[in-house]
Order: sequence, then C-alpha cells, then structure tokens
Amino acid sequence: MRRHRPQRARPIDVPAGPAVETVIEAVGGEGDGIAPGPLYAPFTLPGERVRLAPGPQRREVEAILAPSPQRVTPPCPHFGVCGGCALQHWEHGAYLAWKVERLVRTLARERIETQILPAFAAAPGARRRLALHARQGRKDAARLGFKTRKSWDVVDIAACPIADPALEAALPAMRRLAAPLFEHPKSAPTLHVTLTSTGLDIDITGVERKSGGLSADARMRLAETAAEADFARVTLDGEIAYLARQPTVRFGPATVALPAGSFLQAVPEAEALMTAIAAEAAASAERIADLFCGAGAFTFRLAEVAPVLAADGAAPAIAALQAGVATAPGLHGITAQARDLVRRPVLAEEMKRIDTVVFDPPRAGAAEQAAEIARSGVSRAIGVSCNPATFVRDARTLIDAGFRLERLKPVDQFLWSPHVELVGVFNR
Repeated sequence: MRRHRPQRARPIDVPAGPAVETVIEAVGGEGDGIAPGPLYAPFTLPGERVRLAPGPQRREVEAILAPSPQRVTPPCPHFGVCGGCALQHWEHGAYLAWKVERLVRTLARERIETQILPAFAAAPGARRRLALHARQGRKDAARLGFKTRKSWDVVDIAACPIADPALEAALPAMRRLAAPLFEHPKSAPTLHVTLTSTGLDIDITGVERKSGGLSADARMRLAETAAEADFARVTLDGEIAYLARQPTVRFGPATVALPAGSFLQAVPEAEALMTAIAAEAAASAERIADLFCGAGAFTFRLAEVAPVLAADGAAPAIAALQAGVATAPGLHGITAQARDLVRRPVLAEEMKRIDTVVFDPPRAGAAEQAAEIARSGVSRAIGVSCNPATFVRDARTLIDAGFRLERLKPVDQFLWSPHVELVGVFNR
C-alpha cells in the first residue's frame, strides 16, 4: 500500500438513541460489528449479544453479554485504545475467511467470478514499515505511537505485535529522536520508519517549516540521537538530516538504494509472494511492461524472464531502479521511464511489442492505464492491488475487452486491519 491511508466512510448521522441490548449480525468494512438499525459497535463479533451505550449509529460497547466462541484474547496491551488494529479479538481462521468473503462480494458487484486461491496471511512481527505519530512529551523524549480511536491524540506505545522486533526495539530511541521536533507549536511530526538491509531508515514529515524549519541546535540533537541509535538514515521530508549508511533493499537478484520516503511493501514475505506469482504468470512472456513499478520490486524478478519496460511517476524511484540494474548482471534488459501513468498512461500503440503487463497502482487504481491495456494487443495482465474496489472497476474494463480473470490470490499484508490486498491474473 502507498503511504497515504484511505479516508473512512462514515454512516449517516442520526439522532442519538438510548442504550440497547442487541445481537451483532455481521462485521462491516471498517471492522465494526453491525447490529439491526443499523448500529455499529467496535470490537464485536457475529452472533454476540451485547449492550450498547446510548448514542448515534456508531456506539460504544458497555458489555459483551454472550461472547462468540471465535473471540480470543488480543495480544497487544494497547488494543482497544490504539486506533491501529481493529480485529485482534477475532480467531485467525474466521478473521481471514471474513476478508476473503468481502473480496468475493466486491467481485460480485461487477458480476466477476474467478478461482480464489488460498489467502496469504502475514505473521505477527513481520511488518518492516510503520508510520508513527509524535506528540510533545518530556524534553528528552516525545510521545510516540499510533492515533487513538476517535481522536487526534497518540497512544504512547510500549509494544507493537505487528512490527518487526527491530522496529519495536527502536521505539525508545525514536522517542528521543522526535524530542527536538517541537520548536514550533504547529508541528505534528510523523516518523515513517523502514527496516532496510543496512538498518533503520526514518523519514520525518509534519514538522512546521514556514518559520524556517528546525534550528541548528535541533538538527544537531537529531543527528546525535540518530548516531547513538545507529540508524542508517534520517531525513526531513526527504532532505538528509543524518546519514551513516545508504539504506538498501533486495529486489530479487538486485540491490537497490532506497530513496527517502519511497514506497515499499510493508511485509517482505508478502512482497516475495506477489512477485513470485507475477513471475510465474509471466513465465512465457517475450516482452513485459511493469507499470507503477516503484523502485523495482516486480521489475527485477520479471527481467529474469524477459525484457521489461518499467514506468512510474516517482522519478527518484526510477533513478534507484536504474542504478540497481548494475547490481544484477544477466537480466534480459530493463528500460525505465519516469512517467505519470494517470495523466500519461502507456498507450496501446506503445505496447505493440509487449505481450504481458504487470500493474500495481496506488489505492485510486489504474483506470486510464487499464483502458489502454484493454485497447492494446496484450494477451496477459497481472494486477496487484491494495484496494479491491478499484481493482474490480479496472478488472471490468479488461474483461469487457476480452480478458478473463483466471485466478486471484488474497494477500493479508496488514494484519488485524480491515484491509486486504490481492494479485489477479488475466488472460485473453
């Protein structure tokens, strides 16, 4: 998924009602239980009898009167207060089946049927990327964590069971790192932290800069803390504040220097699975296009199969991809372009020699690019998506042009959240 988070749909406001005892019928798209009315209740499960507090449609739970046999003890001490996870209280098999069922229902809206492969589920402790919000705390340590439920305040987390242990262990040092960022009262920093092959890479956004940005003293403290913690790199909106080692990642056979703030799949095992599916589906290709390619997570695996045209709107990512080619001899060849694929999609005429396309767009999907793929002579398309709704829209464009969605792999990369990702293979 890309860095930005989707806006949540809100139920229509209705007048507040009294407390009520009711039965939860289903779990909705945000992870809340749904009772007749409809009423929405967080941290509830299908079949549970609950007492809901007075309020509008979205209610707090006063008591679980009859718990579901699928209810389990959440592993995180911050669950219920932290807004980061919604579904830790649900038995894993039922939780995963719910995600797959939601995906099937989304496909059904466009009358799309296909083979649904067994879902991949990320394990706890697998996330290599976190976005941690900082708020002013003590002079030597900020408060750091995720936003609380229904608030802009922050839960100062002591543990995070979704995070790689190296990220969890670095929380105290990151609190110290964030301490000098509050010289201006309007600063609301976010630390985008990534575990790379050479250490932690931290890009800080949300520091007020209209008043001149951080002072020399604050920058000095930032660099000293980063050195003490042995972070690889710290940047402020992409501008280097501290650099000990260039952060790098492995994409198949290549080593790529990661641009500051660059997109990267959150879980390495999910990335490996998705790129393997794409490479297998493209095994007989003669020429491939990798669209919305980022820094090359799919590109280098695909270039082991056939020559690849790689395109993405992020020029730093394309530059990193091009530099990474030198680290992976023996590939079939990569041509990379920095290109806004929304305003300037790769046209059907430009795909005359291409038989296979991989596309991995942001949450908004690839409407313009899908139209060009549909118009082209491409015989195989592999779609990767973090948003089933826009994937289904783009899939309908391809299907109407003669493609068949042969199979689809659900990918639960964002554990205990309502989000589900996927890889779909089209042929015509």
